[in-house]
Amino acid sequence: MGKKINWIRGLVSSFAATAIVTLPLAAQAQGDLATLDRDMVGPRSQILVLGTMHLNSMPKGFNPAALDGVLNRLAAFKPDIITVEDQSGEECDLAARHPAKYGAEYCDPTDVAKAATGLDVPAAMAEVDKTLKAWAAQSVRNQAPTPAQRRRLAALFLASNELASAYVQWLQLPEAERHVGDSLDTALIAKLRRMETVNNESYQLAARLAARLGFQQVYAVDNHTGDRIDVPDIKAFVKSIEAAWAAGGVVLSEREKREDVLSKASDLLPLYRSINDPEGLRIRAEANVSAALRAKSPEGYPQMWVAGWEIRNLRMVANIRETFRERPGARVLSIVGATHKPWFDAWLGQLQGVDIVDVAAVLK
Repeated sequence: MGKKINWIRGLVSSFAATAIVTLPLAAQAQGDLATLDRDMVGPRSQILVLGTMHLNSMPKGFNPAALDGVLNRLAAFKPDIITVEDQSGEECDLAARHPAKYGAEYCDPTDVAKAATGLDVPAAMAEVDKTLKAWAAQSVRNQAPTPAQRRRLAALFLASNELASAYVQWLQLPEAERHVGDSLDTALIAKLRRMETVNNESYQLAARLAARLGFQQVYAVDNHTGDRIDVPDIKAFVKSIEAAWAAGGVVLSEREKREDVLSKASDLLPLYRSINDPEGLRIRAEANVSAALRAKSPEGYPQMWVAGWEIRNLRMVANIRETFRERPGARVLSIVGATHKPWFDAWLGQLQGVDIVDVAAVLK
């Protein structure tokens, strides 16, 4: 473990060299921010970034039990916090209030959960916060949440548009207690039942692990408020990006063919070792960003995409930082699409009092 991982240095060294040459002397004189925490008092936070494929792309017949080996390794890491690549209810509510900017279908509607609970997203979020604080007080007195309390909190999470956290509560209910009541109606129960069969890493990895560890929620940290590129011809924009990726993705395509074979195995631990391999991550980064920056476009569309990609990752990293703002020394597991991992490792590793955990050592 350490603040930096060797392969990250190779990925960003050329960019760093350029920055040193072009920065004004006054900016260079500010010093190395990476050393500001050298005399830090107290525990350092540990962040493990697990790169994942999106499970909705898994072959037909995928069995979530194939993830058990990965889950065992992640449980051994003993995280205090788990983050997922989902948009938060707060972000969804913001987008819903600005449809002219973000569109009318930025997130799924919460109408069904609102009808069951009587709460819109802000009100439901406030009730979730109130409930979790009350449960924390209960835990001090060694009082576990009752099934009725879990049903109610699951409904509140659904009304908050925090679906994975609702599923965390559902998984901790005994099967006999998974029934109508305490704001869970038949429509909401059907929604939770569907999550059991959906190939989604937020449910099959993060929520299952959170329930196993006795957590009450996972934290949604994705953000798309800064990567909705405003261009006059969106079709031309998409075509330009896809052409850039096709031109620069030959090596990645060959690697993905090998990973497709691993994805059919009954144990996906070797697949996760492969997609978190430093060389594979470098190839993904090159295929996505370097290829786009090299692409010629009169409008600069590929370069615009890179700007949006960076904004998205910066805001996601900030959201992760917020999850342990009041918890110095926390152990954080961030589960995210593998292409994000190089940016997460590099930027999270620059935070003060934070160490990046070597995922290869965890998955070995």
